[in-house]
Amino acid sequence: MYCLKTLIAKHIQGRKVFIFFILTNLIYAFMLVVTIPMTLAYAPDSKLLDMMPAGYNLKDVTDLFAALGAEGRHTYLFYQIPVDMVYPMLFAIGYCLLMAYFLNKLGKLRSPYFYLALLPLVAGAADYLENMGFITLLNQYPDINPTLVKISGVFSVIKSSSTTIYFISLIVVLTAFLIQILSKKKAKKILPEV
Repeated sequence: MYCLKTLIAKHIQGRKVFIFFILTNLIYAFMLVVTIPMTLAYAPDSKLLDMMPAGYNLKDVTDLFAALGAEGRHTYLFYQIPVDMVYPMLFAIGYCLLMAYFLNKLGKLRSPYFYLALLPLVAGAADYLENMGFITLLNQYPDINPTLVKISGVFSVIKSSSTTIYFISLIVVLTAFLIQILSKKKAKKILPEV
C-alpha cells in the first residue's frame, strides 16, 4: 500500500490531474453522444447493460440482444465496447488522481481518507471485468450462459456502487476544500497587516 500511496502522491500535480480529467470526460462524452446512441439506434426502447447500475438478469440480456439484432450486436461489440475498454483506465487513473489531489490540498492524503482515492481503481477494474463478460456473452449469442450473466451483473453493481460512493465522497471533499479556502480568506481579512 505504501508503494501505491507513493506512486499516486508522485503524480498529483495540477496539470497532470487536469489532463487526465479532460481526457476521461472527452471519452465519456464521446460514448454518450456517439457510440451509445449508435448502438441503441438498433433497439431504441432498450438500455445497454452498461447502463443498468442495479445489474440485470438473463431475460434482460436476452431481450436486449434480440432487440439489437445482428447489426446492433455487432455495433455493441465493435464500436461501443472498444471505446469502453479505454474509458475505465482513464476513469481509474484520472479520478484517483483528482481525489488524491484534493485530499493532499486538505492535508489528508496520508490519512485513512486516502482509501477514497482507490475507489475509481475498484470501479475501473470492475468495468473491465464487466466488459469481458459482455464480450463473451455477445460472442456466445444465442447460447447465453446464465452464470456468466450473474457474474457480469455482480461486476456491474460493484462498478456502479463504487462510482456512486466515490462521487458522494468527492463532493464532500470538494466542499471541505472550498470551506478551507473561504476560511483562509476570511482569516486574512481579519488579521491586521504588519
